[in-house]
Amino acid sequence: MAKITLDNLAHSYLPAPAGEEDWALKELNHVWGDGEAYALLGASGCGKSTLLNIISGLLRPSRGRILFNDIDVTDQPTAARNIAQVFQFPVVYDTMTVRENLAFPLRNRGAEAGYIATRVQAIAEMIGMEAELDRKARGLTADAKQKISLGRGMVREDVNALLFDEPLTVIDPHMKWELRTQLKALHHEFGHTMIYVTHDQTEALTFADKVVVMHDGRVVQVGTPQALFERPEHTFVGYFIGSPGMNLLDAEVDGKVARVGGFEVPLGAEYAPPGGRVQIGVRPEFVSLGAEGLPVTVTRVEDVGRHRIARLDFEGTALNALLPEGAPLPAGDVRARFAPEAINVYSDDWRVAPGSRSEEAA
Repeated sequence: MAKITLDNLAHSYLPAPAGEEDWALKELNHVWGDGEAYALLGASGCGKSTLLNIISGLLRPSRGRILFNDIDVTDQPTAARNIAQVFQFPVVYDTMTVRENLAFPLRNRGAEAGYIATRVQAIAEMIGMEAELDRKARGLTADAKQKISLGRGMVREDVNALLFDEPLTVIDPHMKWELRTQLKALHHEFGHTMIYVTHDQTEALTFADKVVVMHDGRVVQVGTPQALFERPEHTFVGYFIGSPGMNLLDAEVDGKVARVGGFEVPLGAEYAPPGGRVQIGVRPEFVSLGAEGLPVTVTRVEDVGRHRIARLDFEGTALNALLPEGAPLPAGDVRARFAPEAINVYSDDWRVAPGSRSEEAA
């Protein structure tokens, strides 16, 4: 297990990067705790896999250092870092049986035969493949091969970190849930430092103790699922997490009032934005429809089972509101009210703390 430190880390795939847009990873300075489970969450192309490959040693950063337990491993090869990595698409030995595939990392390190047999059996049960242990990997389905790949990553108990690069892409939805549950159980049992790359917010929020949200080569927030939902430090976090994501409206903010399109919206605290583009953000869960608030047009209502999503239009800006099951739509003129205590204020995409000038992601 390892504490992982990113020290002034940055990477470009270009030999002579000139501007900020040339950097796949902008400068990162973060410490990830020993034994914690992290999810690296973001859209495709935001730098998640680049960062994971730097941590694993498959890629050397253009700038900065990476440390395991305060030891500089920037120039160490993957094998010397004592990590296990599982990739998006299955990597298995087709000529070996499932048992031999799972045992390979342990045999490679000279583990005792009895321990190998016990550990392989435990992992096979964990991934639901105990009945296929003596089958050759050749001919197995893609999701079965990916389960073998996951099992190989989890079979060693002595690794510094377990790294997963979108490992459940080819797994069927029910098995995804099962394997996420097993990964969490493994983490609780052995306390490995785990980093799980995904673009799926459900995977990230259900797997990790802390979620690392990346956008355009930057880490824009590190926090618990609750913190990401309640206090998105960047507008991208508000938009990307939640279904639907956070509503955002351009506004003028003065103290405890926001002015939006000529209408006043009360805020739950006092704010002093530093300037730039100012917006207010509120999640659909905290938007109610009635006789008070911003005048909106209901464009459609979607029934998703336990609640309905009202799609709204306010002066050309799309908004969403979650309606409780069975709640009627108000008749006549419809207005959208925001719960003041649930409104966040942003300046140039970064959250403004109540009573302060600005607050950027930690």
